[in-house]
Amino acid sequence: MFNKKVVWITGASSGIGEALALQFAREGARIILSARGKVGLEAVKVKCDAITNSESNLVLPMDITDEPSLEGKVAQAKDWAGEIDLLINNAGITQRSSCLNTDMDTYRTIFEVDVFGQIALTKALLPTMVEQGHGHFAVTSSVSGKVGVPFRTGYCAAKHAMMGFFDALRTEVHHHGIKVTTITPGYIRTPISSNALSGDGSAYNKEDTEIRGGMDVDDCAKVILDGFKKGKPEIAVGKGFEMNALWLKRYFPKTLLKIAQKQYAKMAKNNDLS
Repeated sequence: MFNKKVVWITGASSGIGEALALQFAREGARIILSARGKVGLEAVKVKCDAITNSESNLVLPMDITDEPSLEGKVAQAKDWAGEIDLLINNAGITQRSSCLNTDMDTYRTIFEVDVFGQIALTKALLPTMVEQGHGHFAVTSSVSGKVGVPFRTGYCAAKHAMMGFFDALRTEVHHHGIKVTTITPGYIRTPISSNALSGDGSAYNKEDTEIRGGMDVDDCAKVILDGFKKGKPEIAVGKGFEMNALWLKRYFPKTLLKIAQKQYAKMAKNNDLS
């Protein structure tokens, strides 16, 4: 299904982005790898090239928050690939701080990366996919894009925004032959919590217990790839209790609130958050 298809992945230097790149390489796809750090991307490219036994993958460093540069990045991707079949908006950053202790600049940083950067790149590529008459946009949201989680007010707000944007975009681009997929991971073993922001915007630099015990990132990527193959408009992926929150929110919201309040107390104690 993805053999010789062009898949562009942002946030591709680690975590879910890297794992997806390796899975698509095994499918024979040509992969465009984007993130801010060129060194990390080059390391992922080496792994992808080894799988495909070729150098048919491109490192395209970019800062998703540098909006004026994005049209140029799209032009570079098109020059290399011809057509872009799938863009996976996977870049993102989270936080670990209470609302009381979170600066507005920290909220703005989260939204620039997790929301406006994803929208801007999608808009920059959209005319190309319309002209092609086919294409596929995907976004890595989160279970936190469906439910509220303590110490992640900015992250939850950003991921809720992305679920809304891409759900609405799906309704607008269907007649152009363009698909849209939202991905809602639970706890996955990635560096996401270690790379999180504290309330003042500094590095949190701690690993969550829940992340440490989460789903293996390669298993996560396999589930996501399987969801793409099955044409799912939304792909939920995870193995822990947090996945139950998706249906608890709909049918038993008060029960979910009680669980979240207990989670708040536990996290505040174990991670010195308040």
